[in-house]
Amino acid sequence: MTAGREVAGQAPVALVTYSVKPRGGVVHTLALAETLHAAGYPVRVIALGDPAARFFRPVPAPSAIIEAPPSLPTLEERVFANVDALAAGLGPLAAEYSVLHTQDCISARAACRVRDASTAPPVVIRTVHHVDDFTSPSLIDCQRQAILEPDRILVVSERWREILAEEYRTGAEVVHNGVDVARFAAADPALATALRQRAGAAARPLILSVGGIEPRKGSDTLMAAVAELRRSGRRPVLAVVGGHSFQDYREYRDRVLSSLPDLGLSLDDDVVLLGTVPDAELPGWYAAADVLAFPSTKEGWGLAVLEAMSAGLPVVASDLPVFREYLRPGRDALMVPVDDSRALATALASVLGDHALADRLRTAGYRVAARFTWSASAAEHQKIYAGAG
Repeated sequence: MTAGREVAGQAPVALVTYSVKPRGGVVHTLALAETLHAAGYPVRVIALGDPAARFFRPVPAPSAIIEAPPSLPTLEERVFANVDALAAGLGPLAAEYSVLHTQDCISARAACRVRDASTAPPVVIRTVHHVDDFTSPSLIDCQRQAILEPDRILVVSERWREILAEEYRTGAEVVHNGVDVARFAAADPALATALRQRAGAAARPLILSVGGIEPRKGSDTLMAAVAELRRSGRRPVLAVVGGHSFQDYREYRDRVLSSLPDLGLSLDDDVVLLGTVPDAELPGWYAAADVLAFPSTKEGWGLAVLEAMSAGLPVVASDLPVFREYLRPGRDALMVPVDDSRALATALASVLGDHALADRLRTAGYRVAARFTWSASAAEHQKIYAGAG
C-alpha cells in the first residue's frame, strides 16, 4: 500500500484492536478483516500483543502486532499503558492508511492521538460493541472520550445506537455482526463426542456457557439455575468456555466458585471450567452441548448466540432489548428475565426435557443465523469506508 493513496478507489483501512485473544471484539475484527481481504479490499489488522505468539488462531489477512507493555497492578495503569504502547506503535504505520477503524476504547484513544499528531490525518472510525461498567473516574472519562473523539461511530445493534444517543449525545450507524455458519455447522461428530466425554457428560445433559465467569455474563445466576436443576432431579454438567479478559474479575469469579458447595454443586463435576479452548475446538463444543445458556446482563450483540444457532444448538438467553432485534422469544430462542435463576432453570429444563421444542429451536436458529453473514457485514463496512477515506 502506498501512503495516503487509495487502491482502485478503495480507501486503505487498518482494523485496530487492543488484543490478540479470543474476545468478542477481536473475533469480530479478524472475521471482518478476512472477509474484506478475500474480496480484494486493502485491509490490515493491527493489534496489541506478543508478536512471537501472534493471534489466538491463524489469520490469513495481512496483520501487524505491536508489542504489549508488561502487565501492571491496576486496571487504570494497564489501560493507559496500553493506549501509550498502541499509539507509539501505530504512529509509524498510520500514514499507509486513509482509515483507522478501531474496535475498543484503547485502540480508539490511541488512533485519535495518532490522528491529532498527523499532518495528513486518517479518518478514525470506532465500533462500539458495548460500554464497560467502569467505576474509576479516569476510566469513565477515557471511555467517554473514546466514543466522542472518533470521526465516525458504528454500533452492532439498534439498541446501542439508542444508548449512545441518550447517554453520550452522539450519532452512530448500525452495522451488524456476521457469523460463519458453514464453519459451525460442520463440526466433527467424533470430536463432539470426545469433548462431551471430556466434560464428564457422556451420560448427562450438557449445558454450554461461552464467555467465562464475569458479571456481564450473569454467571452467578447461571450457577444458581444449575443448582435448581439439580434439586429438581436433573444432573446436568455446565461447561464454561472462555475466561480471558483485560479486566480483573478474580474477586467475582472467586465469589461465584466459592458459592458452589452451598448450592450443592461440585467444581470439575457439575461445573467444568474449560478456559480458552483452541479455536479449532470451538465448533465441536457447540455440537457437543444440548443447550447454550446465555444469561447476560448486557450485550452489544451476542455473537455466541449466532455461533450456537449455526451449530444447531438451542439457545436460552436473557430477555435483553438487543436480543429482541433478531430473536423472537419462544420461537427462535427461549428468553428469560435478567438475574432470574428460577426462570432460567425452568427454560433450560424445557429444552432438555422436550425434544420437539429443542428441534423447533434448532430449525428456527438455523434461519436466524443464515440472515447474518460476514459478506453482508463487510459490504456495509466498505460503503462506510468509501465515504470516509
